[in-house]
Amino acid sequence: MARIRVLVVEDSATVRARLIEVLRSEESFEVVGAAENGREGIEFCRALRPDVVTMDMMMPEMTGLSATEYIMAYCPTPILIVSSSVNRGELFKTYEALAAGALDVLEKPTGEEPPGVWESGFLSSVRVVSRVRVITHPRARMLERQGSPPARSPASDAGSARSPCRIVAIGASTGGPGAIVEILRGIPPGFDLPIVFVLHINATFGTAFAEWLDGQSPHRVSYATDGESLALAAGRVVMAPPDRHLVIHNGRFRINRDPERHSCRPSVDTLFESVAREYGPSASGYLLTGMGRDGAAGLLEIRRAGGRTVAQDEASSVVYGMPHQAALLNAAERILPLSEIGPAITEVWHRQQAEPVA
Repeated sequence: MARIRVLVVEDSATVRARLIEVLRSEESFEVVGAAENGREGIEFCRALRPDVVTMDMMMPEMTGLSATEYIMAYCPTPILIVSSSVNRGELFKTYEALAAGALDVLEKPTGEEPPGVWESGFLSSVRVVSRVRVITHPRARMLERQGSPPARSPASDAGSARSPCRIVAIGASTGGPGAIVEILRGIPPGFDLPIVFVLHINATFGTAFAEWLDGQSPHRVSYATDGESLALAAGRVVMAPPDRHLVIHNGRFRINRDPERHSCRPSVDTLFESVAREYGPSASGYLLTGMGRDGAAGLLEIRRAGGRTVAQDEASSVVYGMPHQAALLNAAERILPLSEIGPAITEVWHRQQAEPVA
């Protein structure tokens, strides 16, 4: 079996040596290079074509964010961020890197972990990331799409007699940060339906994601508060807090620490199923790029309740796992490229604005 070829990009000599040592402790990995900054990382990536890059964020000469943007635009390679950056400004850089195409983020070892625990998690993360067939950075692809005709998709429900949409529920995992930004930027200001959102992200690094996302579009974004009325969420984007399930019950947000589903907390299935129960045919669900199958069964529940359901297509997904599972279950009425999902949400809203229900 071919070994997984890894490029380590890290400015600290101590941490760099530790990462290399852990990787070399297993025969299934081969360290093909080690770079001290983002500029070297790009040069090595282009020359060595590794299977995976482990990327630090804060480095001299060129940051991990700038290196990630370049790599994903010009030599797409699976990137695992390995960072100790947990203050607000540095977290924002991490979110930018995830939006630019990095696949996952892992905290650097602190030295306080039980023996072998961090090492096992690190090797597992590198192994999982190496299996992803990454696509070119979406921001680079957008320029190409401007000169080509839009992808065709199944007809919408325009003209059909359906219940008005009262809520938009979205779920995403790997590749989700960039996907949700593109969707929100495709929805115009003044949109007055509540948007509820679950993203799988490492809890350590998820603490400021809503604040970062709030600055990426005209739409206000915040974490859900237990007991808050949905009536107060009109026109807002409300996210599940890190390591908490989000459900809707009797018109209010409820936050809990129930067991993980599909190894996930928050779980997209948990949110979608509650939306299906609460809103029935007035619900809408959108399942985006992500690894695994979380959200597929929940999207099916929304469809069975009469709601609108959409899954992202394979070509625009960073990882075609969760939306693929939804397609296999026939949970999605429509399969759309990412560029069409924001407009599809807007289309339903505009039609309701033009034809108010008596």
